[in-house]
Amino acid sequence: MLNFIYWPISFVLWVWHKIFAVPFGAESAVSWVLAIMFLTFTVRLLLLKPTISQMRSSRKMQEMQPAMAAIRERYKSDQPKQMEEMRKLQKEMGVNPVAGCLPVLIQLPVFLGLFHVLRSFNRTGNGAGQLGMSIEDNRATANYFFSPQDVQSFLDANLFGVPLSAYISMPQRMYEAFTVDDLTKAKIAVVAVPLIAIVVVATHFNAKMAITRQKARQASGKAKAPANDMMASQMDMMNKMMVWIMPGTILITGVFWHIGLLFYMVANNVWTFFQQRWLFARMDAEEEAEIAAKKAAKRATAPKPGARPEGGKKKKKK
Repeated sequence: MLNFIYWPISFVLWVWHKIFAVPFGAESAVSWVLAIMFLTFTVRLLLLKPTISQMRSSRKMQEMQPAMAAIRERYKSDQPKQMEEMRKLQKEMGVNPVAGCLPVLIQLPVFLGLFHVLRSFNRTGNGAGQLGMSIEDNRATANYFFSPQDVQSFLDANLFGVPLSAYISMPQRMYEAFTVDDLTKAKIAVVAVPLIAIVVVATHFNAKMAITRQKARQASGKAKAPANDMMASQMDMMNKMMVWIMPGTILITGVFWHIGLLFYMVANNVWTFFQQRWLFARMDAEEEAEIAAKKAAKRATAPKPGARPEGGKKKKKK
């Protein structure tokens, strides 16, 4: 049902693996890890323009708050008219609220798709989503864009003696699909736990960076503070979810994440850190330029010192 996600993801991953297999070898864990990370960078690069548009839209939404509040007050007893006027205002300002969700909405299926593709290299388990294949059939069966030879290459690639498709809670029976003889849950944890910790900490600080900037903008008057206590409470709850609940969820569910998927999350957070710093600086520069342009336009239309304002007293007819 989700083949329209799995096939493109496997193709991009396949391309990057073929590229990195040239210097590092097809069976090398380095070539597979780099392929996963560059798949992440490819997706984030494609989402860069929508992300910039979303940030600009958010700034315009802040500027629209007084006008939106006036519309809500004027048509508080007429909801259809209120929505119509809101849409008109958004169209005039060039704001599309739905487009702001695009970067997040795209990243989620990519994450789930990569999770499935990586899991499908080892289909010897009997749990949810597994096919219960024999070791021989699994190694001889293609995985979306990957040939049986590619499947064998991924299964044989290991980092510090741990296969990239291994995960902490993986059933013991599935260990047999790998060529590593002494694989244990403890060995998997030695590689997985530091990666989980990096992802958790990075997710926390990336969210904190964004929230700290927003609070600084509100303190300087560049952004509107929540209009009332209810909105302030909702915003505070969302901030806590970003800073604490999301990292906490990753910490708890990390035992189900493949080593390869953890590298996807590491790469995603690295990209987010540098992208946020670059975009925040760019948005601040754009905002300063807009403020300067508005001030210049105001000075240009203001009457010169000593000049009579337009609309003043008319000269008496002789």
